[in-house]
Amino acid sequence: MRSAIDFLTSLHDRVFGFLERIGDAWLLGLIARFAFAAVLWVYFLNSARTKVGDGFLGFFSISPGAYYQIALPAVEAAGGDVDAVAFLPWGLIVAMGTYAEFLLPLLIVIGLFSRLAALGMIGFIAVQTFVDITVHQIGAEAIGGWFDRFPDSVIADQRLLWIVPLSVIILQGPGLLSVDALLSRFRLATYRA
Repeated sequence: MRSAIDFLTSLHDRVFGFLERIGDAWLLGLIARFAFAAVLWVYFLNSARTKVGDGFLGFFSISPGAYYQIALPAVEAAGGDVDAVAFLPWGLIVAMGTYAEFLLPLLIVIGLFSRLAALGMIGFIAVQTFVDITVHQIGAEAIGGWFDRFPDSVIADQRLLWIVPLSVIILQGPGLLSVDALLSRFRLATYRA
């Protein structure tokens, strides 16, 4: 009986050790970036598009809707007049949040400055969550909770799952199929020359 257990343990270690070795340098980061792109990139892109004007040049103007989404208390304090909202700090926060929502997901998907972009996205998701709970005052059923029998709350459950691939990118990097890896190889080749 002992030899059967030893055989199965050895087989397990060889098979999964091999898979771990061949995928270690590139696979986890690639899977994490793919999951982010497949599930969240279009979500964030569409959300960001609601915060800018129409057309190509509209990209360079922040829409009033951005202020309502991000800085509602400041808009209410200004009597609903977005133009009366002070640039510091609210206008700056709205502009940075809007363009971060365009830029950070793009950097993650292409794998450029991936670890910093993933860290920024985690911060973005934390701020988004804070605004949803405190400003937009979503209900307790949407906030949900961890370690309960309901795995579908919009805030606690979904956003934790959003953070997992971003954490993998921070800890493991974007993988070999990324701009970061390409730049690293180029820098290494230049350094050796």
